[in-house]
Amino acid sequence: MEEQIDWDSLTFSFTPTDIMYVAKCKLGEEWQTGEMMPYGDITISPAAGVLNYGQGLFEGMKAQRSVNGGIVLFRPERNAARLITGAERLGMPPVPEEMFLDAVEKVVAANARWVPPTGKGALYVRPVLWGTGPILGVSPAPEYTFMVYVCPVGPYFKGGMHPISLKVSDEFHRACPGGSGGVKAIGNYAPGMMPSKGAKKEGFAEIIYLDAVEHRYIEEVGAANFFCVKDGIVYTPELTGTILPGITRASIIDLARSKGYEVREEKVEIEFVLQADECFCAGTAAVISPIGAICHGDTCTMYCNNEVGPVTGELYDALTGIQTQVEADIFGWIRAVPMPEIEIE
Repeated sequence: MEEQIDWDSLTFSFTPTDIMYVAKCKLGEEWQTGEMMPYGDITISPAAGVLNYGQGLFEGMKAQRSVNGGIVLFRPERNAARLITGAERLGMPPVPEEMFLDAVEKVVAANARWVPPTGKGALYVRPVLWGTGPILGVSPAPEYTFMVYVCPVGPYFKGGMHPISLKVSDEFHRACPGGSGGVKAIGNYAPGMMPSKGAKKEGFAEIIYLDAVEHRYIEEVGAANFFCVKDGIVYTPELTGTILPGITRASIIDLARSKGYEVREEKVEIEFVLQADECFCAGTAAVISPIGAICHGDTCTMYCNNEVGPVTGELYDALTGIQTQVEADIFGWIRAVPMPEIEIE
């Protein structure tokens, strides 16, 4: 008899599930269809390229229970495309889109019992691509592993959205021109842990990074894309190769424009942001996080009396409505997960 899951106690943290997908590919060869197997620890060489030189990528996605009772994915083709771009940047064999989508759907279907009811959370999907073959010199690994595993997570905002306070970092930068900031490389994330920890000790939720050249333009909020609203116009930093092209970011841009808002993708100065009417950040985990305050040096700005701004709230409701099929999917973003019988080897 399967264990009963207490959906109300779920947080945004790791919980092991039942089944994962694993495929391997040697450098210079084609990917072969992977296998479904019980979730568990893996064996890897101490000389693996991913461990020694950080040759690895990951994606973050959600499968959700729609109000219609089915399980749906949100724009998974964009995740597949981003993994391909990242693989090319890091010298890894790209996983074909069809293989990526098939693996994600199979793992979600095999772990369907872990998908929370509508409104109780989601099944977080983590595809990874690692250089797992042993290598001593700084060169591409001789073998690669593509895996997909999943984890149930609770709502990012329990009890409603809560505006967060952010601190602008003048000392640390997330990425530099010509680097790997525009792909979801594993090495992009560890350097941000220490600045983030320092900001949280000061009472802030996260760091805002400025550009590494002029130190005046907003880049990202920790691991999320940034937006602000001024005089009814929505602004977000343009993609210059140092900013991750978020799927949620792209969706918010399209959604806002469909609602009649002008959206400008351009360099956004921190001084302009401190005069904005409202701000928010966007990513897979929270979808949209309202920003209640931003502090830069001795200057602190509070937005909307530390309440959720009207544009922020409108876009959050519209996007989550599409993701759970409460609202019509006029963009064709939702992909239903087929539920075939899965054979476990």
